[in-house]
Amino acid sequence: MQYVLPFIITVVIIASRFHGRDTYGAFLEGAGDGLAMIKNIFPALLCVMTASAMLRESGALELITGLIAPVANAVGMPADVIPIALIRPVSGGGSIGLLTDILNTYGADSFVGKAASVIMGSTETTLYCISVYYAKTRAKSTAKILVIALLCDAAAAVMAVWAVRLFCGV
Repeated sequence: MQYVLPFIITVVIIASRFHGRDTYGAFLEGAGDGLAMIKNIFPALLCVMTASAMLRESGALELITGLIAPVANAVGMPADVIPIALIRPVSGGGSIGLLTDILNTYGADSFVGKAASVIMGSTETTLYCISVYYAKTRAKSTAKILVIALLCDAAAAVMAVWAVRLFCGV
């Protein structure tokens, strides 16, 4: 298994030389395009990462969780998974940290652990994706897409909890 990547690289180099292509020049051109793309999307990524860290560190996440908890409990979502449902659209890394905390606290086989894991798999880092794609395309109107995407993330989080209840017998 450890030789798969070197094998693929070797095959690409041999095939490109066989077809008379400049492999090194193509590599340099691709690397330059990658750096240009990073330059375009870095400000948007920095904004999303900063907002995620501010939410967690300021205590705003706990405040928002407390406000949402009654509604979440009404639809069957435990309050312990609300933070992961809130952070997941903003930050993949932040939500993985929250998932780790949940799994260490409640265990992987608990209802909360299973629900948090399914939420992680069924939701998207929406703000990250929107900021990257729209920074690259320079599109201006993202409000409708943002609202729809966040509603889909909320629906996915609720459905994840319901699926765990249904299929895990909790």
